[in-house]
Amino acid sequence: MKFAILGAGALGSILGGHLIRAGNDVTMLARGKRAADLRDNGIRVKGLAEFDVPCQVVTDPTALQETDVLIVTVKTYQTEDAIQPLKHLRIGSVFSVANGVIKNRQLGDVFGEQRVLGSIAMVSGELLGDGAVNFTVNQLLEIGALPGGPSAAGSVIAEHLNDAGINTAVSEIIQSDEWSKYVNWSGMMALSVLTRLATYKFLADPKAVRVAAKIMRETAALAHALEISLSDQPPVACGAIVDGSEDDAVAFLQKLGHAFEKNAPQHRVSALQDVERGQHLEIHETLGHTIAEAARVGVPVPTIETCYGLIGAVDYWIDN
Repeated sequence: MKFAILGAGALGSILGGHLIRAGNDVTMLARGKRAADLRDNGIRVKGLAEFDVPCQVVTDPTALQETDVLIVTVKTYQTEDAIQPLKHLRIGSVFSVANGVIKNRQLGDVFGEQRVLGSIAMVSGELLGDGAVNFTVNQLLEIGALPGGPSAAGSVIAEHLNDAGINTAVSEIIQSDEWSKYVNWSGMMALSVLTRLATYKFLADPKAVRVAAKIMRETAALAHALEISLSDQPPVACGAIVDGSEDDAVAFLQKLGHAFEKNAPQHRVSALQDVERGQHLEIHETLGHTIAEAARVGVPVPTIETCYGLIGAVDYWIDN
């Protein structure tokens, strides 16, 4: 099976490196210094897996004509510009592992809705200064037909990813799973940027984690208003956060923090890594999108609005 991976940051390199190591035909679409490093040194992975593999790198998207699967790993705010030069590409399936819930519409506008699979990624790492990637989390990557149901294409892709060492499953409720992850991610992202702490540290503080709980519950209220069900199944279970009281949600998140401290004490949300590298944040395409949708359907989201203003200032001063 042929794979093309758009974006060669931490997650793109982890997926691409594993697929190459397993013998798949993989093309990495990269640019600038990252493309040069990949050509010179290949993909270098540390942490949960330790290997180096050479890789095929393409810097001109028009040079790629066809692929069975396109995996988009660029940030949500980069997606529209990044996929436009690939609108000629003949593909079987495409999915994005970016955060948020607008990515599927972006892909559908270019490649056709029938080719787009939904996806969530509980797989993460960090691009290090020397160009290697520290692979830190391999919990689960899910793919599935939108808005739900069986997916033959998803099953084949999942088989290849699992064989390569990436824990992957096919979801028959992928829209619910995407929104459920979005509920969790929204609170985690906001706290990581505002506190600049490792994940387990901000989850350990009861006052900070209450802010995260409020954000998650407001996001869940929007999903409910849009008649999108949320999942109560791991790894994106929302029930403990949104079904009980706010105090129940705080207690659950603190318990999650203890798990991070034990199993992944160095884990930092990708948004915090972006801040530290001086890169823009996915704030407008995520929390900004939530606020716009909430205003449209009449759902109050005061905590999200406050955090959006604060994080928006952080994002503004990255270039100023």
